[in-house]
Amino acid sequence: MADSWVNSAERIGADLHLELSGQGGRRAALIRALREAVRSGRLAPGTRLPPYRSLAADLGVARNTVADAYAELVAEGWLTARQGSGTRVAARTEPLRPAARTPSKAPPRARGPRHDLRQGTPDASAFPRTAWLASYRRAVQQAPSEVFGPGDPAGRIELREALTEYLARARGVRTEPERIVICSGFAHAVRLLFGQGGGGVLRGPLAVEAYGLDFHRGLLATAGVRTVPLPLDEHGARVDRLGRERAVLLTPAHQFPTGGPLHPERRAAVVDWARARDALVLEDDYDGEFRYDRRPVGALQGLDPERVIHVGSVSKSLSPALRLGWMVLPERYVEGVLAAKGEREGWASVLDQLTLADFLVCGAYDRHVRRMRQRYRRRRDRLVRALAAHAPQVEVTGVAAGLHAVLRLPPGTERSVVKAAAWRGVALDGLAAFRHPETDMAPRDGLVVGYATPSEHAYGAALDALCGALPPE
Repeated sequence: MADSWVNSAERIGADLHLELSGQGGRRAALIRALREAVRSGRLAPGTRLPPYRSLAADLGVARNTVADAYAELVAEGWLTARQGSGTRVAARTEPLRPAARTPSKAPPRARGPRHDLRQGTPDASAFPRTAWLASYRRAVQQAPSEVFGPGDPAGRIELREALTEYLARARGVRTEPERIVICSGFAHAVRLLFGQGGGGVLRGPLAVEAYGLDFHRGLLATAGVRTVPLPLDEHGARVDRLGRERAVLLTPAHQFPTGGPLHPERRAAVVDWARARDALVLEDDYDGEFRYDRRPVGALQGLDPERVIHVGSVSKSLSPALRLGWMVLPERYVEGVLAAKGEREGWASVLDQLTLADFLVCGAYDRHVRRMRQRYRRRRDRLVRALAAHAPQVEVTGVAAGLHAVLRLPPGTERSVVKAAAWRGVALDGLAAFRHPETDMAPRDGLVVGYATPSEHAYGAALDALCGALPPE
């Protein structure tokens, strides 16, 4: 192939002289040319490359050819890609791809994770910047002057009214604005509810699911709350094992991390237990908007608003950086939570609250959730197909909803597979990290694979690296 001078028509990125030659087609030739340009120093670290369309037009190749070449070089560590910053030459110019594994020699260790498949965060590049900015401008322009004075610990009434309508419509929550308290997310809600050293609105002991976030258990331990693990089975938490606990923490719409909703009979049973014991159910509705192959599962709170505290946030649907969440409280707990918040805690930015209120009311939130539901479903499907093709022996569960999947592994293999993934630059979690240390439930070997975090162009390389780390059939 002939030499080509690359000039960005959009004046974005560097002018490049690339020689596309050799065997393997245009994609392979472009990868070799870019890799050599970096290795030789002609492309310095931090240099911004032309957009796909510009480079494809100047080279006379398909846009997908350029996109695939960039993605491959990002996966190898030659390039980096960030939303709003384009594709650039990485600070490290040596290749990061590990050598092929042999029975007698382990591969060289990757220099930090290149592929983030940990659960818990959405695709940051998909944040709806334009729509959010439009809502922000409307919110600021229409805000009364008192908005810029001292805030209300309950949160702005505009947001609480918008949430009342949205949660009733989308999640089946029964409430009114006066029973909603805005917080910064689930961790903030736990701190407000349980306080420090047992000085909160609620008291322990607290029953929890045998598999859950260790971070949450740590918060509760700091507050002096003893947690009692409930075993899990294919129908969710074994609520029949509840006893004299004062409350139970559940993820009923999509058990975290094993997946699956709480069975309807158990939903009714846990509410009956709370009524009989004068106890409470703390509902963590962390990703209730994202379901793919099943009908929506309504909030548990709808069964008894006086026995269930419903906690939600936009950390999965929009971004954890917003630090916006809410508690829907039984009436008798509102005053105590507001007192705790006013004395001990700050609260989320009033302008962010007003922006989210507008985002909900104008329909932008619904449109964003629908769009992301489709995107994450496609990613889920790609993960399932990749595993079926390259690791058919691995069972995939918990994929009917949410932003992560659980890969079941043969007993005794979890630790070695997590280590193999780390060698390949893949950051993910093993199931053992979520197991309650005091549970009598038999341990399960598996991986918790988040498919929401990687950007679109890097997702294929992440799946390839994951499949390469899985045990052979």
